[in-house]
Amino acid sequence: MNKKILEELKDAVVVGDVKKAKRLAEHAIDKGIPVKAALDMLIKAMKTVDEGYKKREYFVIDVASSASAMQEAFKVLKPYLEVEPAMEKGKIIIGSLKGNIQGLGKDIVAATLQSAGFQVVNLGIDVYPKDFVETAVREKAQIIAISISMEETVQYLKDVVDILKKENLRSKIKVIIGGNAVSRKTCSDYELDAFAADAQDCLEKIKALLS
Repeated sequence: MNKKILEELKDAVVVGDVKKAKRLAEHAIDKGIPVKAALDMLIKAMKTVDEGYKKREYFVIDVASSASAMQEAFKVLKPYLEVEPAMEKGKIIIGSLKGNIQGLGKDIVAATLQSAGFQVVNLGIDVYPKDFVETAVREKAQIIAISISMEETVQYLKDVVDILKKENLRSKIKVIIGGNAVSRKTCSDYELDAFAADAQDCLEKIKALLS
């Protein structure tokens, strides 16, 4: 029975059924299903959506609906979440770098991180380098996650690093990048901390950076 509820929760998020996802999350709590098991299903659901979007099986509206369903389910589960010690102090600033106006991939990553128990501040799209750093300082975040889908904007990563160095924050705030326009080589070229190939990879890399 519990397994069926969890599978239905996953399916509801994948198809973007907001009301059903919320109802199933509430049902999971009522049935005493471990919150971590429900959260794991949300992560699996967003991974499915992420893969579907890459294969062009899902459209923009599908991804947006799935993210909304995940958020509603997460709101129900969050009060019952026993966050792991490493995650309790983990806060991530995420956004699409200046010049990048596509934010779906970034939103999938943000949703996946939230499902895993991290605190996430989503700055949206077209974010200037100084805004990443200023927000990270204000929010006392340990990670800046930057999405880049346009090659001509990769150069602005240097500004992020330069500002962090100028403020003596480079060793305190880690920077992870992802998106169609960047790679492991980009990460190395700009002396960043990690490159993530997708949402699940980003989750694992951030766990490693905070451990």
